[in-house]
Amino acid sequence: MRESRPPDYLLMLTTAALVMLGLLMVYSTTFDWAYGQFGDPLYWLKRQVLWLALGVAVAVVLARTDYTLWRDGAVPLLGGTLALLLLVLLVGRPQWGAQRSLLGNSVQPGELAKVATVVYAAAWASSKGERIRDLSYGLIPFSVWMGLVAGLVALQPDLSAVAVLVFAGFLVFFLSGAHIGQLFVAGLMGAVVFWGLITVYPHAHERFEAFLAGLKDPSLLPYHPQQALYALASGGLFGTGLGEGRVKFYLPAAHTDAIFAVIGEELGLVGCLLVIGLFGVLAWRGFRIALRARDSFGGLLAAGLTGLLVFQALLNMGVIASLLPFTGTNLPFIGMGGSSLLTSLAAVGLLESVARGRPPRRWKGEEIQPQRAPVGTELKIKHSPRSLR
Repeated sequence: MRESRPPDYLLMLTTAALVMLGLLMVYSTTFDWAYGQFGDPLYWLKRQVLWLALGVAVAVVLARTDYTLWRDGAVPLLGGTLALLLLVLLVGRPQWGAQRSLLGNSVQPGELAKVATVVYAAAWASSKGERIRDLSYGLIPFSVWMGLVAGLVALQPDLSAVAVLVFAGFLVFFLSGAHIGQLFVAGLMGAVVFWGLITVYPHAHERFEAFLAGLKDPSLLPYHPQQALYALASGGLFGTGLGEGRVKFYLPAAHTDAIFAVIGEELGLVGCLLVIGLFGVLAWRGFRIALRARDSFGGLLAAGLTGLLVFQALLNMGVIASLLPFTGTNLPFIGMGGSSLLTSLAAVGLLESVARGRPPRRWKGEEIQPQRAPVGTELKIKHSPRSLR
């Protein structure tokens, strides 16, 4: 007999609020550009709505599908993602010094790689049980497959996507009960490799040096971060009003990477706090779903997806506020971008699937007690992550 819990309605409402705010801000940042180029101020908004419709359909299907099926499909999912990452390096469209997109600018495999990394990491870690603390079962294979995914994304280059997917994978590795020594070694290796990437790519090295200089004197910041700070400062407490911003016309990528700065200008500090609060609620509901999951795979999957969305949001907002070196990353649910919106909604769909729950099953690597649990108690799962027990 199949049992399920009700969906997490608060998570759904929070996601809907972020998406609706995103549509408003996409229109605000593109109507003038769309009218001047296409004669239709709704041109870019319509494209975003089409991606939204597709994303909602995907989220609904995933929410109503048994999430444990993705445990068996994790290897094909990662394999397909690696194939797309290779394809984009061969035939992708170069733009602004990077090669990240297929089919024009419509599909970015790097966005899919973020979710695929979490799904595979959760399936891989939950199958290891206590063996994950063994070097040959834990750190070495984790470093190999994570390095392969991150390396292909870094070749595009897209260092912000590398940071996001590595963080999400590392979070799953930590929650699965990895040895503390392995965690330290993995963190040290990641820091060294990331510093090496910053050194190899001239644009990344220049941005890092500009960030250090800006900490001493904000006037030394490059044009883009300066305009973002001007936008945040000009908004005041309540902002200039929706659609009334002026700095956005001088702000590069105002509709994508810098949309949080436009929120600060047009909706003020109140609007910024609203966005931060909504992502705070998303984090609360996501980690709550992870804690209530009925198996280790579900718990790790929910925690990894939540960490993925929240970390990417914090990275974007930190960059706009010049608290972090400048890098291009979209604000989930809000910034314009079909691939980003689709994968973010897919992540919410998977979270809802874990929230609904499924009957405990016997999986390789974990053993579930066969006896009926007393009323008011939870099923005990051996080899469950230490932080999710």
